[in-house]
Amino acid sequence: MLFAQQNYGENLKRAGAQIPGVSRGAPTQRYLTKVLRRITLPGAVFLGTIAVLPFILTALFPFLSMGGSQAGLFLVSSSGLLIVVGTVRETFFNIDAELKLHGYEESLLVR
Repeated sequence: MLFAQQNYGENLKRAGAQIPGVSRGAPTQRYLTKVLRRITLPGAVFLGTIAVLPFILTALFPFLSMGGSQAGLFLVSSSGLLIVVGTVRETFFNIDAELKLHGYEESLLVR
């Protein structure tokens, strides 16, 4: 189901869905807006930090830039960092799923 962002509280009410502990309609709208703001702000700060990190590292450690120019090649780029983090995370989830498939109850990851 796709909902218009402005009135998802009303759309959930019409669909018969409810968030446990939250009244239907406007209170649901306020609750979901509050949750979205709590999730979006730290995520935006994290992605902004990752995007600026190569510039900070190059300023702190000049040997990270190749050729000595200001627009030199970064050894660590923000997109590369996000790719590595995503790959490591996905690998851990795959290993965890394989272990659970073979009867291990404990998880490798702290949740």
